[in-house]
Amino acid sequence: MGRALLGFEIPQFLTPAFLGFRSNLPFFTVMHFFRRIGISGVIGRRTFAAGGAKAKKGKGGAAADGPRASIISKEIKSTTVFGGNILKEGQDPKILLDSEYPDWLWRLLDKRPALSELKRKDAETLPYDDLKRLVKLDNHARIKENNSLKAKN
Repeated sequence: MGRALLGFEIPQFLTPAFLGFRSNLPFFTVMHFFRRIGISGVIGRRTFAAGGAKAKKGKGGAAADGPRASIISKEIKSTTVFGGNILKEGQDPKILLDSEYPDWLWRLLDKRPALSELKRKDAETLPYDDLKRLVKLDNHARIKENNSLKAKN
């Protein structure tokens, strides 16, 4: 167990006696040593909650929260993905026709079968992706059950 100096709890491995210092050294001498070896953030630093930024007050506060008129035309809004460009240079990508996107993109949001549903089906007739999912979900469930049994003991 550590000891408390000036309201700070010092872990046992960081006490002056453990590090080979005389036990009667002043706290600030020990802190100076810790700063020199680069662990000053471990102990001896009191922190305070960061203050929130003050809200700006202006005339007509409710009017500023209302909807703003867009300066971008509706035609550009319907053909461009704003904020889609992640590079410093370049342009936002254009929205393409549905036929120009790959087929797998439209299957991303499809519901995937649950473990119980996969167990009910015959494993030999399952497609490879569903079989892989069955093995993964079954392993996950088995590990979770074993962990809960170990936690009870």
